[in-house]
Amino acid sequence: MATRRSPKLDKKQAVDTSLRLLNEVGLDGLSLRAIAKELDVQAPALYWHFKNKQELLDEMATEMYRRMTADSPLAPGPSWQDHLLTANRGLRTALLRYRDGAKVFSGSRFTGTEHAAGMEAGLRALTEAGFTLPQAVRATTTAYFFTLGFVTEEQGVEPLPGERREGFDVAERAERLADYPLAAGAGADLFQDYDTGFEEGLALVVAGIENRYGPTPRG
Repeated sequence: MATRRSPKLDKKQAVDTSLRLLNEVGLDGLSLRAIAKELDVQAPALYWHFKNKQELLDEMATEMYRRMTADSPLAPGPSWQDHLLTANRGLRTALLRYRDGAKVFSGSRFTGTEHAAGMEAGLRALTEAGFTLPQAVRATTTAYFFTLGFVTEEQGVEPLPGERREGFDVAERAERLADYPLAAGAGADLFQDYDTGFEEGLALVVAGIENRYGPTPRG
């Protein structure tokens, strides 16, 4: 029986190339064939490591997380609020480094266990503050889903920082919706100054969690 040869292509090399190519072509243009061409290999070489595109996206999301934690963001303060704010600010910063970064991250399955340490720390901060574990899970996932959704919409307008898609001119939109003054005026908050919008939205999420569960949830 013939033995199966190990591939010359390294998995990490393929993932690194995929993330670089993602910034050039976006998620829709990222195919196994395009990645193979970039690596100067035949497409079957990639199938040694990835059965399909979703497996590749899982590895890409995992590598994005590794890079995010390697950047060593500032440690959060002592409160559970600080943990939620710091974690989600760091996540947004990491996702914005990649075209369609939020879409790649959303729904992907981490292939390693590196994320467990951060998850454990976040849940511990909430449970030690009096949250039950289910409450802590709901609080962290609600903030996480807000961040993913916000960045997905943000990148729909600004695929990369400093790059803006056509069709999102706020003044033109206001003129076009002149018969609907509130909707027209909303464009200034919907489609620009995303840093302020994110901070305000995340603050609303954290305040809502505190209002829902109270300062001492088990009490």
